[in-house]
Amino acid sequence: MIKFMKGAVSIGPLAEAVASGNRALGRSQSAPRLCGALLGTRPHVCAFFRDTEEEDRALVPFMKEGLAAGEKIVATIDPVQREESIDRFVTAGLDFPAAGARGRFDLHGWSETHLGGGAFDPERTLGFFSEISQRASSEGFPLTRFITHMEWALEGGVLLTDLLEYEAKANKVWMSPTGPINPVICAYDLRRFSAEIIVDVMRTHPMTLIDGLVYENPFFVPPEEFAQELRSGGTAPLSGRILGIR
Repeated sequence: MIKFMKGAVSIGPLAEAVASGNRALGRSQSAPRLCGALLGTRPHVCAFFRDTEEEDRALVPFMKEGLAAGEKIVATIDPVQREESIDRFVTAGLDFPAAGARGRFDLHGWSETHLGGGAFDPERTLGFFSEISQRASSEGFPLTRFITHMEWALEGGVLLTDLLEYEAKANKVWMSPTGPINPVICAYDLRRFSAEIIVDVMRTHPMTLIDGLVYENPFFVPPEEFAQELRSGGTAPLSGRILGIR
């Protein structure tokens, strides 16, 4: 693996233009960092955690940084764990009640996002988050930081191919930006997902977070190429597998 070093990726002309505009309007524009690493222009991160403590060490500072910069946080969690999650935020010094009341922190259960309507529809889900992003921008937020707990894929009979296609398509947002590039963190619980599924999931993310370190992912496959692999059965023996069933 190649370690992603601080300063290794330029923010780029687009982000610089956005930053200049935000400064003119009196708003701050951060260069998002995760565990000390600049995310740059490829901020779709596959983050692996073994427990909630490891997760909080990485994600709470990421969320605090965004709020301090005047950005919006959108997190998707297990709806059963909503109160527990809020308690963890508050204990870690993240004032979720105040941020939520001001519209700066949206906390969604995955039953209203990925599994809205009772089943997973990749296009509907991508459209849902696109609308959130556009609305946040129109409300004056310089960036929206997305964090999604991916265990929703273990519920509702989701096929591995559907998950991989969804993750691959999400890359088109940062590859063809029409505005600020919002960072997306996909959090995978290593206690819930098998190693063979993790291997395929990694290939749909340009960056990974493992053991508290952010890496450029040498196994990343561009979305069009990955889609071709799916169509040709390149992810076969798992391609027809229903996640959550061992």
